[in-house]
Amino acid sequence: MKYITPIACAALAMGLITVASDGQAKDKSLTVNAVKAAAAPTLDGMANDAVWAAAPKTDLKFVKGGNFGGKGETTGTIQAAYAGDMVYFLMQYKDATLNYQRAPYQKQADGSWKKLKDPNDKGGDNNVYYEDKAAFIWDIDESIFGFAKRGCQMNCHSGEPGKPYGNKYTEDESEMGDIWHVKSVRSGPLGYVDDQYLDHMRYDPKTAKGAGRHSDPKTSGGYKNIGLKNGMPEFMDKSGKPANKGGTYWLKAENAVPFDDSKFMTGDEVASIKIQKPVGDRGDIMLGLNWKDGVWTVEVARKMVTGSKHDVQFDDLSKTYGFGVAAFDNAQVRHAFEEKPLMLKFK
Repeated sequence: MKYITPIACAALAMGLITVASDGQAKDKSLTVNAVKAAAAPTLDGMANDAVWAAAPKTDLKFVKGGNFGGKGETTGTIQAAYAGDMVYFLMQYKDATLNYQRAPYQKQADGSWKKLKDPNDKGGDNNVYYEDKAAFIWDIDESIFGFAKRGCQMNCHSGEPGKPYGNKYTEDESEMGDIWHVKSVRSGPLGYVDDQYLDHMRYDPKTAKGAGRHSDPKTSGGYKNIGLKNGMPEFMDKSGKPANKGGTYWLKAENAVPFDDSKFMTGDEVASIKIQKPVGDRGDIMLGLNWKDGVWTVEVARKMVTGSKHDVQFDDLSKTYGFGVAAFDNAQVRHAFEEKPLMLKFK
């Protein structure tokens, strides 16, 4: 078994494991100071609230990812604040391209429908027809050995069969991480962060394809792939607009109607994913998301204490909370990551 080095800070999606790099990771961290706010920010992805003008910025450098202009790296900042029983985060990072074209169906010249795929994808590794994403991972109750010094390097495992990008899990049953996964197509349009967690489960092609990464429980909602029925997508948006002609690459559940093939021409694209906000633990993180002029703005809000065993609990403002962050440019798993672990402190 190999650990991935340096720190893979936030390998958060399906198999999100950072590839090995040269040299050894240095035991350094970045401090993120959360300021007490007089008023909560508006979660609109605009970052023009008074609290963000007052909160100090921590610089981020994301490295070793896919895309990002072929360089696999970018820069950004992160800020934090709290008010009442809520904690807030603002992360901004550069991304020259806006990517919503997540594996859509496209109508072919012969009238058939085909899902667009990355020709080099060997399984869970789409880097052509995907969505922009961002992610946080938290060390729950300081349970993950070595996280404070080496981030989620402790949980990232390369050289394992079955995945082109490795697996992610904790080493021991007592270790657990809280994953906040920002998905511009699957969760962003509904204003929530996909809440997940990490445990010690190992990869199994039949019973544990995600290894230690799991979704938090929910009672209803969530997203689901749209299949083909009678050779065409089962559902479409009631507007009848193709995604590449003023429509969207996601289909909100309340707007879904049976597919009408007569409304579409050769080359038209439609969503392959139907979305609905989860009810329950999985949908308890709020989100404001916006891309403008080559910059993603990610505003996140969550109750400081949720009571869920799958969540980090900010229940002691004198403590320091370790976490990592990552950014994905049209990549399913090949994220760019801030190499150093981040340490949240409440001021």
